[in-house]
Amino acid sequence: MLKNSLTRLAALAMAALLLAVAGCGNKTRDQIGNADKLYEMAKKASDNGNYRDAITYYEQLEARFPFSNPARQAQLDLMYAYYKNREPESAIDQADQFIRENPAHPRVDYAYYIKGLVQFERNPNFLERWFNADLTQRPPIDARKSFQAFQTLVQRFPNSQYVDDARQRMMFLRNRLANYEVYVAEYYLSRGAYVGAINRAKYAIENYDGAPQIKQAIEIMAESYRRLGMTDLAADSERVLRENFANADSNAANESKKSWWKFW
Repeated sequence: MLKNSLTRLAALAMAALLLAVAGCGNKTRDQIGNADKLYEMAKKASDNGNYRDAITYYEQLEARFPFSNPARQAQLDLMYAYYKNREPESAIDQADQFIRENPAHPRVDYAYYIKGLVQFERNPNFLERWFNADLTQRPPIDARKSFQAFQTLVQRFPNSQYVDDARQRMMFLRNRLANYEVYVAEYYLSRGAYVGAINRAKYAIENYDGAPQIKQAIEIMAESYRRLGMTDLAADSERVLRENFANADSNAANESKKSWWKFW
């Protein structure tokens, strides 16, 4: 008798547990089965700084409701969540996908901005800034990609709310890129590769006008032409120097070279 009673109680307890689990499961399915609710959960997680959970919800939303309005907004929010969660490759891939699939979207400018921002923050890293590292000799691959993304933003969307910030970052990146080109041109000059020196210096002048390193680039061109025996071109380069940098501080380029990364 006692054994039967215990068996019946165990069965009732198991039934109650199964009902509870089923109820929770139905609730979860109801939430996930609703695009607006799923977006709300993702947005709340993101606002609270819980970007990992936000990414999970946004990804579920895109997978289950790809053509819903919340999913379209989630595509933009997801690239930001990736960026904040320190997943740069995922953020860039998401931005590229959005640009590719929504070229006429009213907020495609944001995708270009995030893409540029992610690449921008890849260099220099904390330790390099802390120890005042000179990165002139390092190929600026990320800087170049960031500059291109910001440049596209500025040129295609001049009225975007992100343009002002993009322009400031472009000035910083311009100096970084010009620094590297001048470093390579100087290296070629020291090795007697005068044509290579001229080409790299000319590239810096044509693409990064206004950078402090332009004066040094023209000096390299003048010296390279002189060593090649092209006296007329050397004289032209020296004339450009006199006309544009007559009052320039000769140490300005070197000082900029030491502290190009001090954007903050």
